[in-house]
Amino acid sequence: MSMFVGEALCGDGNEIAHIDLLIGDKSGPVGSAFAHALANQKMGHSNLLAGTPNLAVKPSTVMITKVTIKGARQAVQMFGPAQKAVADAVTDCVKSGAIPKDQAEKLCIVCGVFIHWEAADDKKIYQYNYDATKLAIERAMKSEPSVDEVIAKRDSAAHPFYAG
Repeated sequence: MSMFVGEALCGDGNEIAHIDLLIGDKSGPVGSAFAHALANQKMGHSNLLAGTPNLAVKPSTVMITKVTIKGARQAVQMFGPAQKAVADAVTDCVKSGAIPKDQAEKLCIVCGVFIHWEAADDKKIYQYNYDATKLAIERAMKSEPSVDEVIAKRDSAAHPFYAG
């Protein structure tokens, strides 16, 4: 497995979750991206491992911020409900077999997470990020959507932030 790509958007309002992720072997391009994300921190973009304190998830997962963190509340949302949601989704994907358990030490995940500056409901942040991460992983591991599906739905697919 070199690299699988997954994406999902779940929820609504300011708590909406949009996940973009890569899954692949630690010795390949995803492993390089994983290491770079942890080693290359920038102000407003604090990347972190998914998990709970003293229990990092397997496969090892680094969360990268997709927007600049602009305050303590938003940072705590990333380091709290979003971090727990991503960790739980990864663990549940191993438990369900979506990620093969025998590959959990060999693989790593780079997970882009969006937290809106005005998000307020931590329970929604958790649930929407859990749902989006789980769906993105399942899609990635099945190589979904297929090229045929993308072509077939190109003209009918709606985008929540573009009415054109």
